[in-house]
Order: sequence, then structure tokens, then C-alpha cells
Amino acid sequence: MSAAEPADHTGTTDAVVATAVHGGGSPSDWLLRWRHLLAPGRSALDLACGGGRHVRWLASNGLRVTALDRDARALAGLSGLDGVSTLCADLEAGAWPLPGHQFDLVLVTNYLWRALFGQLIDAVAPGGLLIYETFALGQETVGRPSRPEFLLAPGELLTLVRPGLQVLGYEDGWSSQEPLRRLQRLCAHKPLQAAPDAGAGDAAAAWPRHLRLPDIDRP
Repeated sequence: MSAAEPADHTGTTDAVVATAVHGGGSPSDWLLRWRHLLAPGRSALDLACGGGRHVRWLASNGLRVTALDRDARALAGLSGLDGVSTLCADLEAGAWPLPGHQFDLVLVTNYLWRALFGQLIDAVAPGGLLIYETFALGQETVGRPSRPEFLLAPGELLTLVRPGLQVLGYEDGWSSQEPLRRLQRLCAHKPLQAAPDAGAGDAAAAWPRHLRLPDIDRP
């Protein structure tokens, strides 16, 4: 889960991959694509945050960020940042460290541990978002991670978030950013709870207005 082991725990080659795509540099273009949904003042969890490139970006845009990683050295570089709290925990060896906590955004990049998806979905607050991006089958042809258990099968990310979340966007393909990577990425929303006797109009209220489909200009 640390900056040295983004998705394949197989040795030093993975540290090179992690440094390039997880520990530093510009934010993921997938995160930036959904920036219009991330209002200042909302809470965010960056899971397996590594060196904190997304933690810094989210905090600079006014979100209150919990940065979670098992690498205490990586987290030390984030301590003291305005709007950022850090939590050191090994998600693969212990209990979920945030029971009962929910966030307006749960963000995961370059990390895959399938057993966590139930907790991740629970950690998304009603009306909140899960933004997820990690390696998929095909990555093994260009580098690490290469072991199948650390690579998503075609369509698997969609399966892992259902039921529980409503998918707003999904992609499976090669990255446009260097280094070349095969990725699956998803943005999903947890609908607000509609009343049991809600009609069609009331059910629409389960979708926050900022997440509704835009009108299409007609000639």
C-alpha cells in the first residue's frame, strides 16, 4: 500500500513504477476530469496515498483530506499541511482503520486489494463519490505490476462496485500520460436514500443536482 508497492508486491522494480506514477508529479487526469464535482469544504479519503500528489492537490482545492498509507515516511512529508490529517495503517494485515467514518470522496489510484471493496463502498457518504484508477490486464506487456492477481480483468472494476454505487464514468484502456500504462478507472456515486414511498419525482432527489446529466442543446 505504500509508495514502494502500488499494486504488485514483487520487489524493487515496482518501486520504480510507484515513484513515477504514484509518489509525485501531476495529479491523475482521471481525477482532474471530475474536479467540477469536488466542492471546497468537502471531506476526502486518499487511500494508499503514497507520497501524496493527490493529497496536496485536493487540499489546495479546499477539501479536507485524510491521507492513509502504511508508509510512515511517506506520510511524514504530508504532516502539517493545511486541511490534511494522516493515518498510518496496513490495510492488508489488519482491521479497517476507519470504522463508521464516511467521506464525500474516496480516492484510490495505483492500488488494488479486492478484499477492501466492501469497506470502500461503506466509506462513501450518501451523495459522495468513489474515484478509482489502477492497473489492468495488458499492463504485464509493458512492465510492472505483472502478476494477474494485481491486475483487473476486463470489466472487473464495474463488478466490484455493484451493488452499492451508481457508475458515472468508466474507462478501460491505455493511458495518455507517461509512463505507458494499461488502466481501468471509474467514477461512481452513492445515491442519497429515497423515502420508501417515494414516487418518480422524489426518487430523482436521490441524485444531487450537481451529478445530474447536463441538458443537450437542440437546434
